[in-house]
Amino acid sequence: MTASGAAICGLNSLMKSVSVDLDPMQAQFLRSLFGVVAMLPVILSAVATSGLSIWWPRSLSGQLWRGVAHTGALSLFFISLPHLPLSDATALGFTTPIWVMLGAALLLRERVSLARWAAAGVGFGGMLIVIAPHWGLGSGSLFWSVVMLCSSPLFAASALITKSLTRTERPLTIVVWQGLTVSALSAPFAVAVWQMPSLRHWVMLATCGVLGSIGHYCMARAFALANVSAMQPVRFLDMVWAGLYGLLLFGEWPGLHALAGGALIVSATAWIAQREARSTAVRPPV
Repeated sequence: MTASGAAICGLNSLMKSVSVDLDPMQAQFLRSLFGVVAMLPVILSAVATSGLSIWWPRSLSGQLWRGVAHTGALSLFFISLPHLPLSDATALGFTTPIWVMLGAALLLRERVSLARWAAAGVGFGGMLIVIAPHWGLGSGSLFWSVVMLCSSPLFAASALITKSLTRTERPLTIVVWQGLTVSALSAPFAVAVWQMPSLRHWVMLATCGVLGSIGHYCMARAFALANVSAMQPVRFLDMVWAGLYGLLLFGEWPGLHALAGGALIVSATAWIAQREARSTAVRPPV
């Protein structure tokens, strides 16, 4: 899950830069399409040895619903991303683990321990400290913050469907179908606003595709090995990745609020990870 966060935060950093010049819907379409292209060697190799049926999902409806939820979430996220600092956008996304933990308890019947709720609460508090200085930047900033927040329930729905799918599907199948469904659903919007990307944009979008495939494969793999609610506090480490990428790519130096909030986030993540390691023995896949 930590590797997933590093890859996806890197993707978001590049998408923030690309979306300054290209419409976010076009960037989203190309990013997803490149994700499928990046997996073509694996896809074709499996088809050559086992036939095309190896990629046909056991739950087509589940894959399609996940695609709808994920496309909606990505659309809201990437539309608002160019208007917010990277660290703020990432921090606002940390409401997603709360929705996921609620959904895991109510829909998947997972037992969410008090320790997990406490870790999520501390991490969420750290997130609030990080974004506190920015709430007074004006109504425009507030509007895009609300749009970003609206993506969280949809990302949570995607994560919960992913967990459900891992019971019958291979992680690679889930990632491939995500790329296909998001590309298909985003295509009409991309065509409507299409402009020819520059060579720099093509390179960045291709990199986004690779990072997205890696990130979502790692996420699906993590969900297959452990309860989805147990993974959520670890997501708060994304704040660290966002801070590093923001500094390297945009020159955004973390301030006192970012450092204080980041310390809380890392502490909560380390504590719950250590607790889960002691209490849970994960069986290796067969």
